[in-house]
Amino acid sequence: MPATIKDIAKKVGVNPSTVSRVINGTASISEETKQKIKDAMRELDYHPNSLARSLVNGSTFTIGLVIDAGNSDAFSNAFFIRSVSAIEAVTQQRGFNLLITSDSDKEDNSAVKNLILEKKIDGIILPVSAATEELIDLLLGNHFPFIVLGEPDNVRDGIHWIDMDNKQGAEDAVNYLHRMGYEKTILLVENCITMFERKRIQGFQAAIGLNGKDVAENLIVECGVESNQIGEAIQRALNKYPDIDSIICTNNVVAYETLKFLKKKNIAIPGSIGIITFDNYPLAEYMDPPLTVVDIDTYKLGEEAANTLFSIIQNPGQHRKEVLLSTRIIERESTMKGEKRKK
Repeated sequence: MPATIKDIAKKVGVNPSTVSRVINGTASISEETKQKIKDAMRELDYHPNSLARSLVNGSTFTIGLVIDAGNSDAFSNAFFIRSVSAIEAVTQQRGFNLLITSDSDKEDNSAVKNLILEKKIDGIILPVSAATEELIDLLLGNHFPFIVLGEPDNVRDGIHWIDMDNKQGAEDAVNYLHRMGYEKTILLVENCITMFERKRIQGFQAAIGLNGKDVAENLIVECGVESNQIGEAIQRALNKYPDIDSIICTNNVVAYETLKFLKKKNIAIPGSIGIITFDNYPLAEYMDPPLTVVDIDTYKLGEEAANTLFSIIQNPGQHRKEVLLSTRIIERESTMKGEKRKK
């Protein structure tokens, strides 16, 4: 016969109501007692009735995460996977389930709408690419808990969002290169449209200005995503500014193509040109030479997004949360030239 809450309570020596509060995540008791109850649940192979919990608490014990399943890169993107892993870990720790759905039907977002309007989830995490005006209106109109993963273009009252501090990351990259003795830096971005790229451009311009250098627009190079586009963009920049001695890349793929192009041209790294890239994971430390990075901790991003969503669920009506997570420089061989490299 399956174990019951009373069986758990008897084994631990507490009231059944205490066990119930631990299961529902509402208990204000010691961690030691909580652990004893969880150990007893495992030992007796006890599994809470999720339907009964939902009826009692008015909660589905499920949060949603929207992705674009129509994008073939969505599931292979290492940064996305790390964020999802963190969201899943936090969700499980809270006794909730994670439901992943798609916004690939962008015409009416029917799958996402159904989850919200039929209250099949308690809250939802939206990547900024999925945060359409229509969907935001629906969420706000229904007072439905949500958080946007990435800084939105149109920040409105009631929109909670979390992102990495891309502006500060670009400033730190420029200032670091300056300290290492590099004097003429270009910034490679895939495009000048997305918010995170625009923030990096702003940080680059601010830091170049602080260092007393020319903030010429041509020092910001839109390189696209294809190998030949990136090589051509670097060549155009070198033709215009032969004294370029350092490059900031927007991600590992751009950095890889930059390394390949410079090696083909027999340009020494880091002696002639130093390279720093955004994103440490998954390739930067394994390239030749290993790359200095502006580390974007996407696991922490997912973790903070999930924790913030649970805070919003538990405390509806709280003031808008806008969270920027700090980046950090991880120094490696690709920027260590001259005497600094020998130390």
